[in-house]
Amino acid sequence: MLSPGFRDSAKIWELHQGHGPIVAVAVHHGHAVRPEVADRLALSPADRRREEDPFTGLWTGVAATRLVGLNSRFEVDLNRPRDKAVYLTPDDAWGLQVWHTPPPADLVERSLGRYDAFYAELRRVLTELIEQHGRLVVLDLHSYNHRRAGPDQPAADPAQNPEVNIGTGTMDRPAWAPLIERFMADLRDFDFRGRRLDVRENVKFFGGQVPRWVHQTFPASVCVLAIEVKKFFMDEWTGQPDESQLGSIRLALQATIPGLLEELQRL
Repeated sequence: MLSPGFRDSAKIWELHQGHGPIVAVAVHHGHAVRPEVADRLALSPADRRREEDPFTGLWTGVAATRLVGLNSRFEVDLNRPRDKAVYLTPDDAWGLQVWHTPPPADLVERSLGRYDAFYAELRRVLTELIEQHGRLVVLDLHSYNHRRAGPDQPAADPAQNPEVNIGTGTMDRPAWAPLIERFMADLRDFDFRGRRLDVRENVKFFGGQVPRWVHQTFPASVCVLAIEVKKFFMDEWTGQPDESQLGSIRLALQATIPGLLEELQRL
């Protein structure tokens, strides 16, 4: 279970720093918003939660080093470019009216200060681990909606919505190809409750700002796998998870770790 958190008011994430070359990040896990943001939000907590990535922080337990977002992406989105990290218009947020009172510039700057602090911490953590291990893999964990039409409406077409989308669009893919392909093969081969997961690459998502920034900052040293799990493991409208499937996804991710370590050794 995630511990209560932090003392520094600028921190909107929780860090568990361990050893080894595997890092897991879940920047959209959080739901909290600071009071000055909450006072201006038009969205209900349920509406916010539907667009967040609940439970992804639990999956970070497959790695010794974990960064888990504690605050909502509706306060500041750590997986967007800095100039888009605070949603200001409905176009920034799936057509949702985020604010009933537009946020003043000083509120936005305070949110962006937390954004900057997160990336400074990410730089520090990755730099230390690169010094120890040479090369790293970051599992960038997300989930995504597939029933946007409504709780009683058909789900989105599975042909364009894999159960697990692996985004590799922000990296020099040929340099990391054996590792990427091993990861996807091991994930597909996992016995997921008597069946195999539908795992595909760059079908719906290609990777956001976290992998883009990491690959620009550490191009030869870090491979970020942007992992988007379709919310088949929960009811995205009520927020209720299927605990068994939730745990099985963690086991599936855990099963990929030995292969990732092997491929890192071969590079």
